Amino acid sequence: MNLAKPRIDIGLFTNNLAPMLAFYQNEIGLAFDHTLPLGGGRVQHRHDLLGSVLKINESRDPIPETPPSGYRELLIAKPSLLGPKRFADPDGNAVTLVPPGLFGITRIGIKLAVRDLAAHRRFYALAMELPDVPEEGGLSFYCGDSVIMLEAAKDAPSDASINGTGFRYITVQVFKTDDEHAGVLARGGREGQPPQTLGKIARISFIRDPDGNWIEISQRASLTGSLE
Repeated sequence: MNLAKPRIDIGLFTNNLAPMLAFYQNEIGLAFDHTLPLGGGRVQHRHDLLGSVLKINESRDPIPETPPSGYRELLIAKPSLLGPKRFADPDGNAVTLVPPGLFGITRIGIKLAVRDLAAHRRFYALAMELPDVPEEGGLSFYCGDSVIMLEAAKDAPSDASINGTGFRYITVQVFKTDDEHAGVLARGGREGQPPQTLGKIARISFIRDPDGNWIEISQRASLTGSLE
């Protein structure tokens, strides 16, 4: 996969905007960047996350309380720490600050609960073409300098929904959305949403992992210079 940015972004949805913004800005120390209207009464509040973006999405209409996705925990490297420091945000999402290097994380990681470790190993290694984190024995994968950590869980979803509160998707920034989308499908991934252009901002699509978790493939004009 030809990345336009060497790290992933994280998308979450909330009905509880003010406390969530206060938590991530004040407790975790993330810098607010800007808001981005998404249409349909949705607004995205973008925060710098060590070069990644934490996308806190709110909606004019209440977001349904559907079962959680497989994205269960956000891990953030913090140099001053000697060990992990665990938090729960106001919606109950797990956020952990870790010493740099723990689990191979130098910036951020996302922990993914899965039903079938072997199926997800194949998906991330073959369909997504991501290298594994050697010291983690193939249970974690690098996407640039971000880490995707796999963890077997009996309560992992079988058909994860993007419509619900909590961590719901990750974003991979690429140079050509159409090429990468087609490549993932050809290598065994499944489609969540075909490529579409969002004004002059980005061309995006969605693919889904073996449990149905959503992965956005984004060709962002500010990174690539073109949406063609």
